[in-house]
Amino acid sequence: MSAAQHRRVEVMGTIVTLDLYGEGLEDVADTLAAAAAATLREVDRVFSTYRPDSAISRLRRGALSLGEAPPEVVTVLDACREAHRLSGGWFDPWALPGGVDPTGYVKGWAAGRALEDLRHPRVRGALVNAAGDLASFGDLDGAPFRIGVVRPDAPATLAAVVELTGALATSGTGEQVGHLVDPTTGAPGVRAASATVTGPDPGLCDALATALAVGGDEVLERLARLEGYEGLIIEPGGALRATPGFPFAPATPLSR
Repeated sequence: MSAAQHRRVEVMGTIVTLDLYGEGLEDVADTLAAAAAATLREVDRVFSTYRPDSAISRLRRGALSLGEAPPEVVTVLDACREAHRLSGGWFDPWALPGGVDPTGYVKGWAAGRALEDLRHPRVRGALVNAAGDLASFGDLDGAPFRIGVVRPDAPATLAAVVELTGALATSGTGEQVGHLVDPTTGAPGVRAASATVTGPDPGLCDALATALAVGGDEVLERLARLEGYEGLIIEPGGALRATPGFPFAPATPLSR
């Protein structure tokens, strides 16, 4: 049975957990975790809207042109444009107050980049959890990772259990109220208490989860037609709606 190595990194204004599974990881886990932490800190240095010296903050206030920005800024904004298209405009970093803010894509993207630092011949499976944005590879002794999705109105209660292969992102009101902006009005607003998206790309999952929380059923219908991605909406009262292929764990009644 695979042994587990767990590490925690305080970065990007949150706690990111790094879980590695495999045999003989004791002498490599710290090195791998340090590389992942360095990646996350570099992402924060470039993209944090709370740091006035970050590239994205300077871009937002006009102190830096896109041509002068680090190449990863251009890469992320291009990906945000694609997420905007796929979501039917419900994910729109350009509609947020203060200028373009790709945060709704970057946290998942950062988790995916950190995950790459955890690859090693002895690592059978790994998970990066950046406050609800998860990126993974491999498995746990041949079984998929299982992730609980909590009810937004009762955080100690699981609404569903998901079999994770790839990435998962959850967005919603939770403990933060007013941080999700409806691009059609420019004001805070959501159509789902919680929204979860699974798929292969952590950044796109993050962006689409934001869009699903804001756009509700319209985005859920789009996800049903998007190959490789699935979505789950939890309403304020706890009712669930999901795309047909959402990867509920087989043991949960919700999958029947």
